[in-house]
Amino acid sequence: MTDTTTRWGILAPGSIAESFAADLALTPGQQLVAVASRDAERAADFAARHGALRSHGSYDELLASDDIDVVYIASPHALHLEQATRALEAGKHVLCEKPLTLDRATAEQLTAAAARHGRFLMEGMWMATNPVIRELDARLKAGEFGAPRHLHCEFSFRVDAGPEHRLLNPELGGGALLDVGVYPLSLAHILLGEALEVHGAGVFDRVDLNVAISGRYPGDATAALAVGLTHPAPVAARLSTTEGWIEIDQFYAPTHFTWVPSGGEPVRVEPTQALYGRGFGNEAAHVAECLAQDLLESPLVPHAQTLAILGQVDRLRAEVSGA
Repeated sequence: MTDTTTRWGILAPGSIAESFAADLALTPGQQLVAVASRDAERAADFAARHGALRSHGSYDELLASDDIDVVYIASPHALHLEQATRALEAGKHVLCEKPLTLDRATAEQLTAAAARHGRFLMEGMWMATNPVIRELDARLKAGEFGAPRHLHCEFSFRVDAGPEHRLLNPELGGGALLDVGVYPLSLAHILLGEALEVHGAGVFDRVDLNVAISGRYPGDATAALAVGLTHPAPVAARLSTTEGWIEIDQFYAPTHFTWVPSGGEPVRVEPTQALYGRGFGNEAAHVAECLAQDLLESPLVPHAQTLAILGQVDRLRAEVSGA
């Protein structure tokens, strides 16, 4: 943590922003200065409930503020490119919810804009900043659990909504891959390295509804990943190694992991670093650390990782849709 206070502004006070603001309040050195929405009453209500100093009924008003260091963008996927670009042009650092944009090409445009304006930009892949995932990654790379061989994980839930819902509407960036597929793909990238190849098969109806993903990774590791919008399933991951296996419940926001050595008893492993709320606070704290070091991108969620995952999503979506 840094000794200074990082001053935050939030664009688009939806459900994800609710979780972020709640965890931000639990995180040392962070302050919610302002929130903006096109609906001034909604922004004011959000600000009052989360202790923001003020609210705005215009995004431009917030972006013009001199007392905000970094803007958190929590709008629907299809608006990320435009809003993040405007924030960077206004001289603000940006934490933008995942996925950063709808595809790799536009994400490259955004990272180029961040470099051009000399501003920090990070995709909100909060899982990568979770202390449980960070500890698991470090200990795995140190060889404590043997060599990784196979990752299996699923992130599926049922969406009971009409075709205009953001998750089912292609114009709003709908589909399982963009909404939840980036989580297992990112977990595989973090724990196994950048994929050598990924392939997908699934169900497509305007958007990708269910996708089964197979991947091959460095070191003879493989992965079987599944995401979906039509059925509930346990959101869990299991990483098999040469010495046993590791179980991670709620792998996108875990509170612990369990190491099961071959022939031995399970060992529950708690993180050694504090978990701030559900973990959005750890994401905010990491951004603050990056800003204190004058970094323009995160070492935990580097631009190359974000671009690699979106490139995988592009290819998988094309395979599933037959495009």
